[in-house]
Amino acid sequence: MQTHHPHPSALHLVCGKIASGKSTLTQHLARRTHTVLISEDAWLSGLYTDEIRTVSDYVRRSGQLRSVLGPHVESLLRTGLSVVLDFPANTVGNRRWMKDIIDRSGADHQLHFLDVPDELCKQRLRARNAEGSHAFAPTDAEFDEITRHFVAPVTEEGFRVVRYESSLAEEGG
Repeated sequence: MQTHHPHPSALHLVCGKIASGKSTLTQHLARRTHTVLISEDAWLSGLYTDEIRTVSDYVRRSGQLRSVLGPHVESLLRTGLSVVLDFPANTVGNRRWMKDIIDRSGADHQLHFLDVPDELCKQRLRARNAEGSHAFAPTDAEFDEITRHFVAPVTEEGFRVVRYESSLAEEGG
């Protein structure tokens, strides 16, 4: 249960396909006072630089990271800090992990859903890959493989959803 703090904590989550603008949005959200950004890509690339070559490598390493960071995120929220979690809330299982953090910490939350068409995401992904500006550079085929697992959030999951359409998430991320 969250104790009273002068700055009530909130957990900000992001849902969107690769290059939909999640990281760009999380960087913007993290500019708020008393807010910390935790980026899955930064942690995975820092800890497992040469170990993530396939989607199954990512799933395994991401699961390990979530198991360690979950209690840490709960702790930050209980202290009154808000957390912007730049982890993809793209599957029911990932969102269940995030919902458990919310329930255990007692924090408020928002699930930011970037609803961007596949072709626009692929265009952004190709541009990002050409720039070399991201720790990971998935191909179109990997985009398609990962996107097959994407499930948009539904009301029954119990999240407070803020929806963004492609015109509001122009930069990609």
